Amino acid sequence: MVTTLYLVRHGETQGAEQKKYKGTIDVPLSEHGIEQIKELSAFLKKELKIKLSYVYCSDLDRAVKSAELIANPHGLKSIAVQDLRERNFGIWEGMSFEEIEKKYPAEFKAWAENPLKHSPPQGESTSEVKDRVLGALDNILKKHTGENIAIVAHGGVNRIILCHALGMPLENIFRIEQDFAALNIIEFWDKFPLVKTINFKIFI
Repeated sequence: MVTTLYLVRHGETQGAEQKKYKGTIDVPLSEHGIEQIKELSAFLKKELKIKLSYVYCSDLDRAVKSAELIANPHGLKSIAVQDLRERNFGIWEGMSFEEIEKKYPAEFKAWAENPLKHSPPQGESTSEVKDRVLGALDNILKKHTGENIAIVAHGGVNRIILCHALGMPLENIFRIEQDFAALNIIEFWDKFPLVKTINFKIFI
């Protein structure tokens, strides 16, 4: 029996053009981000003709709002799960890539080259994020065998799930792109995953 997961990254956030590590900072969607998710929601319902049974999300506002827009056409209320929130980036949270490279060049270089071995200072390690995210995923899959479910989360969270499904080493996590409002589709056949779609976008 197949369980199909529609894994979505939240829409664009306010201030996204500044390219900062937001992590656990609670930032709202931008107007464009709202429109992105509305388009994706309509695509799932009208074009793919998907009937979702449950919609789960991170408890951060940008994911909660995105999940609500996806859940509403199916007559559902989204379910927030704290373990699906984005990585805590420690002292890097709220800083731009350029600021981090300037203030912490060695740490940033090490993190970019091997995000499994190295972590943001005072932040979560990739292994810690993996453990909580995959634990939450496993709980969700156990509850909904044979159903169509959605998870609306974050770039880092989605990459963890995709690496797990693909059997990819977590050292290569940044080889997977996750744009705002991107759709990934994974089928789970008795826990054996089949990745059907990665980083699909229907917007410009």
